[in-house]
Amino acid sequence: MNDKPSIDLRALRQFVAVAEELHFGRAAARLSMTQPPLTQAIQVLEQRLGVLLFERTRRSVRLTSGGVALFDAARRLLADAAVLPSVVQAAARGDSGHLRLAFVSSIAYGPLPLWLRGFREAHPGIRLDLREATLDVQMAAFAAGEIDAGFVLHATDASPVGFEALPVHDEAMWLALPEGAAGASATRIRASDLRTMPLLTFPRAVTPTLHDAIFAAQRALGWTPDVAQEAIQMQTLVNLVSAGMGAAWVPESVTRLQRPGVTYRQVVSCKLRAQTSLIWAANPMPVVQRFVAHVRARPVTAKRRQSRLV
Repeated sequence: MNDKPSIDLRALRQFVAVAEELHFGRAAARLSMTQPPLTQAIQVLEQRLGVLLFERTRRSVRLTSGGVALFDAARRLLADAAVLPSVVQAAARGDSGHLRLAFVSSIAYGPLPLWLRGFREAHPGIRLDLREATLDVQMAAFAAGEIDAGFVLHATDASPVGFEALPVHDEAMWLALPEGAAGASATRIRASDLRTMPLLTFPRAVTPTLHDAIFAAQRALGWTPDVAQEAIQMQTLVNLVSAGMGAAWVPESVTRLQRPGVTYRQVVSCKLRAQTSLIWAANPMPVVQRFVAHVRARPVTAKRRQSRLV
């Protein structure tokens, strides 16, 4: 059995009115009621709390120490209650709340920073919780209810099943090559230059569709390389290329990541592409809908990289 006293907002408003006026008659007039019901309501409140809130004489009304403590707390509660409807309505509209967003590293080299900056400016009431994660990690996070939406990398038109998806970025795959590798001095390299080149790649579990598309494209080019090393993050692959360990396929946006000893090249006759999509579960919360609409209204403008990159 719950024997804790309960206090409703009406009782608190009546108490605050008396505490501010320090006069039952004026407080009653302010509340548009007569004095006897107000006096009775304060007595009931005192009985529920088990403390005297006012010291009364024929000439004055003063707050007791208990009354002073309740006065401060009651004003805060009433102020919070006053804004509560607008807080709830803002959350229902998607103007406030908490959005847990995951993203693959490659989109961070592209339009993601601009999307995030614009979204924060347009929706300051929404708190963004960002998490860098590969596709496999995001799938586990979705299943555990830890994220609300995510940017994932995959082969073109092969976004994860079971999710709503908005394709946001389609780009060519380039090769990151060690400086001085065969054919690296040309603007584009030929498949024949790659036959002895070890491959650095990400595990298939990280993004299965793109992994399979890469190996299918290599077979079509007549290049069946040995995998020298696997790494999860694109920037790690580029760093391994810088160490001279082999070549790595990366989305075009990653070519903005400059490392000593790394050259980025396109491969002649290779049409390998990658796609990034924003995904979310069905029946999304309003904050997710807001973010999807924000990204949808700001499509990526494709810009081809010019000449060679060193």
